[in-house]
Amino acid sequence: MPYGLYISAEGAQVQARRLDVIANNIANSDTVGFKRDLAVMQSRYSEAIERGMASPGSSASSDIGGGVQFHQTVTDFSPGPLRTTGIPTDVAMQGDGFFVVRKGQEQLLTRAGNFRIKPSGELVTQQGYQVLAEDNSPITISPTAGHWDIDSSGNIVQNGTKQPLQIAKPASLGDLSKVGENLFRSLGNVRPVSQAERAVAGGCLEMSAVQPTTEMTSMIETSRLLEANINVMKSHNDMLSNLISRILKA
Repeated sequence: MPYGLYISAEGAQVQARRLDVIANNIANSDTVGFKRDLAVMQSRYSEAIERGMASPGSSASSDIGGGVQFHQTVTDFSPGPLRTTGIPTDVAMQGDGFFVVRKGQEQLLTRAGNFRIKPSGELVTQQGYQVLAEDNSPITISPTAGHWDIDSSGNIVQNGTKQPLQIAKPASLGDLSKVGENLFRSLGNVRPVSQAERAVAGGCLEMSAVQPTTEMTSMIETSRLLEANINVMKSHNDMLSNLISRILKA
């Protein structure tokens, strides 16, 4: 089979995966606290070099490019713009911290502060997961204890008492992996944010960091690259078909 057919096929597959990543970003352009993903690709050595049959830089006929391959998906943790809502249960994280929530028996991190209060008084995420205090207990707001508020340090203040929201961050943002529902799991240790670094904005939300115009431009570029690779595949297929036809006629 023509070597170029394999290279263009892998190129088409890579661009298709990149297209999926971009489409997911666009779909979440209005999702509170969403962090965009980036598709990372890398060039490949030729098949002969990867199999150890040739050495890179040898200038031999087998020392040619091997196209590209999909390497990984990484998350861009750039902060999103703040939107003032005036809703008491909305909280926007300022700085590098994350809210800590409990899903089942697992503690996860999120930047989405569009919380709500259950009839029992528990502060929960939109999916119903408990928002945790510093002592790992669920944040509870009494419906009968009067007015409550969230101060700039992330404390729930009601009737003279404070419940500090648990705000934490990983040793490295590279330790975080998405687990769906705008939640992150840390693959390493998580430490609480110091009191001096704690900063939130009550009545506000951190919106998605996705810029739709940029993503649409990337989608058009990726679509054209995908189409170009498919056209190369078709050209190789036509050449191979013509060659086989000529051989059969001969």
